[in-house]
Amino acid sequence: MLHQLFANQVLWIALFACGLAQAIKWSLALVQSKRMDFKVLVQTGGMPSSHAALVTALAVGVGIKEGWDSLLFAATVVLALVVMYDAAGVRQAAGKQARVLNRVIHQVFEEKDFEEPHLKELLGHTPFQVLMGSLLGGGCIAVADLIWGI
Repeated sequence: MLHQLFANQVLWIALFACGLAQAIKWSLALVQSKRMDFKVLVQTGGMPSSHAALVTALAVGVGIKEGWDSLLFAATVVLALVVMYDAAGVRQAAGKQARVLNRVIHQVFEEKDFEEPHLKELLGHTPFQVLMGSLLGGGCIAVADLIWGI
C-alpha cells in the first residue's frame, strides 16, 4: 500500500506545486520585508495561491492520467473551482470584514485595553493570485508530464 502511495506521481507533483507556491510566497515576503519570516510558509493568502496550485495540478494530472472525459477529472475540476472560488471570494470577503472590525475595535477601545487579539486580515487571495497559483500548478504537472510522461 505504501509503495502505491509513493508511486502516485500526480499526488506528489500536486504537493510539490503547493510547496513551490509557498516557497515563492516566502521569497517574495523576504524581498519585500528584508527579513526571514517562516510563518509565511503556513499562513493563508498571498501571492501565488498555493491552494490554486495544488488543486489545478491535481485536476490537470487526473485529466492526463485518467482522460479528459473521465468522471474523476470532472470531480477534480469541480473541486478545484470550489477551492479557487473560496480562496478568491469567500475568504477575501472575510478578510475585508476582519479589517473593518479591527478598525472599529481600535476606534471604540482606543483608550481602553481590549483583551482579544486582532483578527487575521489576510485570509484570501485576489483573483490574480489565484490565477498565478493555478498557472503554477498546471505548469508543474505539464512539465512533469513532458519529462516523465506521467
